[in-house]
Amino acid sequence: MQYGDKNPELDSKRYYTAGIYDLHVHSSASDGVLTPEELVVKACALKLTGLALSDHDTVDGLSIAVDYIKHHQLPLDFIPAIEMNTELDNHEVHILGYYIDCRNEELKQQLLQIKEARRARAVKMINRLRDMGIEIDMERIQQIAVDDLIARPHIARALLEKGYVSTEKEAFDKYIGKGRPAYVPRYKFEPQTALKLIADAGGVSVLAHPGLLRDQAMVHLLIEMGVEGLEVYYPEHSPSIISEYLKLCSDKKLLITGGSDYHGSGAVSHYSELGSCGVSCELVNQLKGYYNRKK
Repeated sequence: MQYGDKNPELDSKRYYTAGIYDLHVHSSASDGVLTPEELVVKACALKLTGLALSDHDTVDGLSIAVDYIKHHQLPLDFIPAIEMNTELDNHEVHILGYYIDCRNEELKQQLLQIKEARRARAVKMINRLRDMGIEIDMERIQQIAVDDLIARPHIARALLEKGYVSTEKEAFDKYIGKGRPAYVPRYKFEPQTALKLIADAGGVSVLAHPGLLRDQAMVHLLIEMGVEGLEVYYPEHSPSIISEYLKLCSDKKLLITGGSDYHGSGAVSHYSELGSCGVSCELVNQLKGYYNRKK
């Protein structure tokens, strides 16, 4: 398998060595299916030791999950996180931030700007769909999104509800995927800015699913920019890719993380299950130790 190739035939569980932390999970606060509370319940049912909620460009689900865990006194080690969607030289680059302080004002302002840009983008896409004779309602999309952050999967679900497509994937393939007639380019946000925001919010930055980058030179460039770790264990990383990244982390003294990128059953383009890919307590302790030394 070449870098960036997607292979749904991969059995991601074979990479879940002795890992009991899933450090890459999404909720309905961004484009996931389950609410933060439902994710916590599912994680406990699976007997995961820990979970990092890392929604796209929002921290709205973090306090909800923390309060639920505390109220029900659940035995789950919860790590506050975020996944920031950035772009560099026309390459989509996702940066994970762990142990962020979601009260940080600069972070909050940037996330608000992203939220407003996402909403404006959704309106443009809806208008393009209407020009094609496809009627979907912004109010309904907002309901599907649950929170204020609107993403393309929410538009895909609205198209599915109205019977314009038979699957969410079809919505992307026919209408809202890159290069499709209703696609609108998203707000451009550079990795350097994300790295600074995460650092200023007291967090630890990790390059998400590096194996999905078509140009692997980008991985080295991002390391030079200051990313502090790599998401080595990921459902779409082959054993050879994992070995290569483990060596790179050793050579560059980078943190090693991993997660399923779980969005919920039926979510478009995300077939992995919660806990199907993760890392051991030992690797999480290294992440925690690094974070504590930074404080």
